[in-house]
Formats: sequence, structure tokens, C-alpha cells
Amino acid sequence: MTQTIQNKAKLDDQALIHLLEKMWSIRFFEETLERLYKEGEIYGTMHLSIGQEATAVGSASLLKETDWMTSTHRNHGHSLAKGTSMYAMFAEILGRRTGTSGGKGGSMHIADPSVGNLGSNGIVGGGFPIATGAALTAKMQKTDQVVICYSGDGATNEGSFHEALNLAAIWKLPIIYFIENNQYGMSSSIHEMTAIERLSERSLSYGMKGITIEGNHLLRVIDTTYDAIQHVKSGQGPVLIEALTYRHRGHSKSDSGLYRSVEETKAWQDKRDPITQTETLFLARGLLTNDVLLERKQALKTQVEKVAERAKQDPRPETAALFTHVYAE
Repeated sequence: MTQTIQNKAKLDDQALIHLLEKMWSIRFFEETLERLYKEGEIYGTMHLSIGQEATAVGSASLLKETDWMTSTHRNHGHSLAKGTSMYAMFAEILGRRTGTSGGKGGSMHIADPSVGNLGSNGIVGGGFPIATGAALTAKMQKTDQVVICYSGDGATNEGSFHEALNLAAIWKLPIIYFIENNQYGMSSSIHEMTAIERLSERSLSYGMKGITIEGNHLLRVIDTTYDAIQHVKSGQGPVLIEALTYRHRGHSKSDSGLYRSVEETKAWQDKRDPITQTETLFLARGLLTNDVLLERKQALKTQVEKVAERAKQDPRPETAALFTHVYAE
């Protein structure tokens, strides 16, 4: 086992390259969704996580299949990193019967319990009580499972955030609250919405461990998540991670982004892009050559586009399906 780049999870070179490939896949997936949306193949809206790939891959990839996660309306990266089928996700967003929810949930409601993906949520802060309940279940049943609850920065101002953290701390639940601070809650800067410098400081109010990290640095995310998993599994209670990142696109497809400057966006894209930073590191350490890197990227891009085209050929749900899955069997 070759480990050119040291990391706390003890991932070898091939495992790290696989994580880079996951980051490429997530970006190609969302770029393909952008194209399909412009072509009129996707109805409604969607929230892209382009620019935030390291937070998803560096954290969700350390979970076991039996561990759980909840996500937000910006869920594609988390779901793919946790192991949800790309094909089924394309089908769901395209409104096809073969989708994760039969084509009836769409982009904001991706779920796949078979790999521990308890679902995304269109309600801001809606995942906090669900994830905390899952962590309570794990503790009561002594299953050794860990839960990651993803949220954006804006959701930390919701009452559900504070109620969930309070209970999780009291009960010392095995849960990691992972805040992707992409600087804006919809169109409002987080600096205008909170009076503290770092959102991780809120952990102090509940007696839990909190940390702020550079979320676009894959190795930093891996190391921090690994430490957090060991902490919660040892019975020491929950952890709050604030990962500083940035979405390259608007809040949703209807967002023109007039609230932030072109210079700000360009600086994050040019200097702090998570994929570019990871590629640069791996090339410098000799994990990949430039030719191999370009070859693998192109192969993955082609593969993602083929998966999308396959999903497009699937049938849409029948009208009668509208009345299924409304109530428990």
C-alpha cells in the first residue's frame, strides 16, 4: 500500500485518486444537469453544488454504507459521495419512473436508504431533527452507526438547528453536524445574518466540539471528518464542523447572482476551486501525470453523459402513480 500523501484515514494513493474521480463525477453530473435544464428536459428548479465537491467527497466517503446521512436542497454531491446511483439520480431529476423516488420527488428530494442516504430536504433546516432522531436510534439500539447531517450556513439560523444540537449534546449522540458555509444563504451574506465570526462558535453554547476548516481542501476535510467520526463513536457526543466553501453558480436556477461581485466569484473559482487544488497536489506528489489525469477526466465525462442519455430514454410515471407512496403500506 503506497501512501504518498499522509492522511488520518490512512487512504492510500489509489483511494485518494478514487476520491478525485468522485469529485470529477459530481461536477460532470451537475454540468450535465445544467445542459439538460437549458434544453428543457428538467422542470422546476435545482440547486447546484459546483465548487463544493471537496466537502461532500471528503466527508461522506469516510462513512460506511450502514452509516446515515441527511442532506439539503443542494444535495447532489452528498448523495453521489454516499453511494446513491448516478443513473437513478438522473432519472429522478428528469422525472422518470426509474428514479430514486419514482420520478416524483425531483432534485430536492433524493433519497436512498439502501446506502444510508436518509434523504434531502426542501425545507431549510428540515434535516436537523431527522438526522438527530437517526442518531438517537443508533445510540439506543447500540448499532455503532454514525450520522452526518449536512446543512448550509443559512440553516443555522433556524430553530431546528438549535433544538437539535441541544438534544444531541445532552444525549451525547453519534452525529456530526456538517455546515457547508458557502458564504450566502440564498442572496444574503452570512456576515449580514450573524454577529459571530465563525459559525462553529455556536457549538460552545451546547457543550460540544466545534471546528472551522477550509472546505475546499480535500485532505483537510478528510482529516477533520475522520477525527469527528472517532470522537462521536467514542461516546463523547456530537461535533460541529464548519467548512468554508463557495458555490460557483447561483442559489438556484432562477438566481442571477446580482448580490455578489464578479471579482469575488472569479477569485474563488480561480484560486480556491477544490478540484483544481486537488489536481495540483496530486500532480506535484506524483500520484498522476498530466496525461493520465486528462485521460481519466475525459473518460469520466463521457461516461456521465452516457448515463444521462440512458436515463432520458426511460418512461415517465403513469398518472395512477400520483396516488402511490402517499401513505405507509
